[in-house]
Amino acid sequence: MPIGNGDIAAVVNGTTRTKSIPYTLWTTLDNDSLNVPATDPEAAGLVEERSEYDITVKLFLLPKSSLSDWRRHLQDAFAAVLQELSVDSVDLLIVSFPGVSFDKDSDEKTGGCGSNKIQATESELFNAIIDTWQAVEMLQTNGVVTKTGVAEFGQERLQEFLPKTSRRPTVNQINVRDACVIPESIMQFAKQESIELLVHSDCTNILPRGTLRDLLGDGPNGAGVLAGPNSEAKGLRGDLTPEWVVKYTAVVRERGVIEHKGYFASAELSEGPAR
Repeated sequence: MPIGNGDIAAVVNGTTRTKSIPYTLWTTLDNDSLNVPATDPEAAGLVEERSEYDITVKLFLLPKSSLSDWRRHLQDAFAAVLQELSVDSVDLLIVSFPGVSFDKDSDEKTGGCGSNKIQATESELFNAIIDTWQAVEMLQTNGVVTKTGVAEFGQERLQEFLPKTSRRPTVNQINVRDACVIPESIMQFAKQESIELLVHSDCTNILPRGTLRDLLGDGPNGAGVLAGPNSEAKGLRGDLTPEWVVKYTAVVRERGVIEHKGYFASAELSEGPAR
């Protein structure tokens, strides 16, 4: 398979590259996946003992990703974080599903920050959520995840979701970007089901296609990995589709200090004209 047809695993850690340096010198090709920038297999990891940290991982499955690939995306994202931090477990894993957003007024599913809609029926979405959650449950069963959580689940969706699980989420994150008050109904239901409600301000569509192409493209602020459709620059060509983003934090428990915080992202680069 030609270079670039497959996954681009892009790391967003504030690293900047000059386009005068060919991307092949600061990226690595692993089978049909390109790591941007090159990953360090000997990363330092945590400074103190693992027991001194609370490690939280949040996976954002993106709207254009294939529902049938969600389990694989979960496994890939989780493995990337474990390698980066040089650990074998995390304390909390939260999964944010596309097509699911919380509306404080109606407690129904709505469009989210940016475009969070997916091309799937509600039944297809629900089945994909359950299938992915089974992979989350397996991680917890294997002892590599202590607590699990979901994001943007209203009471109606929780009532439908919980009976289908063998290991229930203990956390439900709700976006307060547009709502300062969590409805009393969902608070009472969460308390009844022993689910902790946490607030956040993450955008559900955290990495739009255009944003990723700007980051990796040959424009003024791009990394020069991707060449534009009419550009003579040396770079990968094709249609780029973001699949997932994972955010991780490692907090020193006694001091409440964030020692590590970062993101990984993955996108598929397919043959065809760039968009």
